[in-house]
Amino acid sequence: MSKVRLYVEQSLAEGQSVSLTREQAHYLFGVMRLGMGDDLHVFDGQTGEFRAEIAEAGKRGGVLQCVERTRDLQMPPDLWLLFAPIKKARTDFIVEKATEMGAARICPVQTEFTNAERIRRDRLQAHAVEAAEQCGGTYVPDVAELARLDRVLSDWPTERRLMFCDEALVGAREALSGASGPWAILVGPEGGFSDSERRRLRDMEAAVAVSLGPRILRADTAAVAALTLWQSVLGDW
Repeated sequence: MSKVRLYVEQSLAEGQSVSLTREQAHYLFGVMRLGMGDDLHVFDGQTGEFRAEIAEAGKRGGVLQCVERTRDLQMPPDLWLLFAPIKKARTDFIVEKATEMGAARICPVQTEFTNAERIRRDRLQAHAVEAAEQCGGTYVPDVAELARLDRVLSDWPTERRLMFCDEALVGAREALSGASGPWAILVGPEGGFSDSERRRLRDMEAAVAVSLGPRILRADTAAVAALTLWQSVLGDW
């Protein structure tokens, strides 16, 4: 059976026909060399994963036929990742790893020391889709538009705890232990948080300041480390 997995935006069910876009057809038939009658797995982020067969194959499109459900939808923990965008390839890395590690929502934020002033949300969302396809996930996290951190904090939901990664602290596991419910992780830019941002975060009732160890981490490494720490204490690992 083929190990190829494909995310589709159409809602799936047994017996459902799925029309392929030109890009999906190129990937399946031109890159992966699949053809009529071959199997693959498809998922829609809503109903789970299905085994499908290729019913029609062409250069500009094709049709899949869902045969049977192979996995139910598995939702990740109710965890958001907030991060300051950095260089293009490293921002892509953060989105990919956040998807693989079980973030439910990915939120780029503009801090006072953020160097990147804009992002391509559609491109980052495509990276999240590719990561879900490759890691066996059945859910694709939504990538939000870039937003200013101060505005995000002004509208912060009171029920969602915020794990604020502060390089000046130690003892993250103690800070996280026993605190269940919806969470978010905030990782700062390469230049760190400003003094005013740090004060505001410390004044938030929902915020929990934690350390990621005695060494200063690159922003992309910090995102992975923070997700790993949270998952190991409060997540679905």
